[in-house]
Amino acid sequence: MAVFAIFKRELKSYLVSPLAYAAGVVFLAISGYFFSVILLATRVADLRPYFLNLGVILLLVTPLLTMRSLAEERQSHTDELLMTLPATAAQIVVGKYLAVLALYAGMLALTAVYPALLYWLSDPPAGPIVSSYVGALLLGGTFLAVGVFTSSLTDSQMVAGLLCFGLILLMWVINWLAFAMTGPIADAARQLAVFERFDDFTKGLIDSTHVLFYVSAIAILLFLSVRSLERRTWM
Repeated sequence: MAVFAIFKRELKSYLVSPLAYAAGVVFLAISGYFFSVILLATRVADLRPYFLNLGVILLLVTPLLTMRSLAEERQSHTDELLMTLPATAAQIVVGKYLAVLALYAGMLALTAVYPALLYWLSDPPAGPIVSSYVGALLLGGTFLAVGVFTSSLTDSQMVAGLLCFGLILLMWVINWLAFAMTGPIADAARQLAVFERFDDFTKGLIDSTHVLFYVSAIAILLFLSVRSLERRTWM
């Protein structure tokens, strides 16, 4: 119940926050731009090129969505009050994460107009579209967990946002390293490459190992967020 209470509290705060709406506008504006430009350029009823550019959108939007999640509590000195609630640090972190994940899922749901338009124009296969949305939710969920973690490290929303941007960008660089190098380094980079795994989802493949990777990454990042929040309460 504590997780649900924090989830509702956090989601309500997002829905009255101009920053959340600004992030939504940025997400939908860039998404619409990519979709329309790609469709006009290729004349092919295929969402894969759009989803392959989703990482660029998330790189910009994720810091906006997550930088306030825990940093704002510390900045406004409400973190001590939050910790006095009948909830553990884990419940606080999970509740806040689920709230921002729900917000992202809502934004992603609004892009359903794109496949609807493709079905109106043509008859694309449903499999790759469904798997791409599953992958988009997992990829975005991982990046949001990165943002919650960086927000737990500081009381500055700006610093939290920059750290989130930097870590996601590092994930992108690791993905390039997997293609640029050979040997053990390339193998290790390929195992950590979040974008390469997402590519399979855009092809219509839902690989259980990829799902497990994203879920594990989210769990580890949330665990680190909990530890960071607990450490702050004892300082």
